[in-house]
Amino acid sequence: MTMSTTQPARHTVQVVRQRTTAALSRHSIDLLRISLGLVFLVFGALKFVPGLSPAEPLVARTMEVLTLGLLPEPVALFLVAALETFIGLALLIGGRLLAAGLVALAVAMVGILSPLVLFAGDLLGAGPTLEAQYVFKDIVLVAAALVVTAKALGARLTVAR
Repeated sequence: MTMSTTQPARHTVQVVRQRTTAALSRHSIDLLRISLGLVFLVFGALKFVPGLSPAEPLVARTMEVLTLGLLPEPVALFLVAALETFIGLALLIGGRLLAAGLVALAVAMVGILSPLVLFAGDLLGAGPTLEAQYVFKDIVLVAAALVVTAKALGARLTVAR
């Protein structure tokens, strides 16, 4: 191939790459916020119906430890369901509600990840249980929340040229 025939192809690849990068930098964090909101909304809504959430026993056990047994299980589950649903709605709606949702999310993350400390032996003793896998996927939610929070606080995604 001669130099003249490869130049247009390289230019086309470069233009496609720049446009793709520009589109991703404009929209990817908002898409992350929306998908995170959907996850919290659905997981929260499931917890309103007793027996519907596969995480219900773990949530009940965790809340019992975190509240020193002061909250009855149905109340604790309702509060977790309401908190997660609020977080989901705040992330989906955005705007002024986003800041409150992100603060609630920070509080929720303590509870969401605490089973790794409180029940490590039960979750990982003879290999990871289904509950452990459920908690480990929450690590990705924490990372996503950090990115969304950084943008909400004013960070900007920069594109290398």
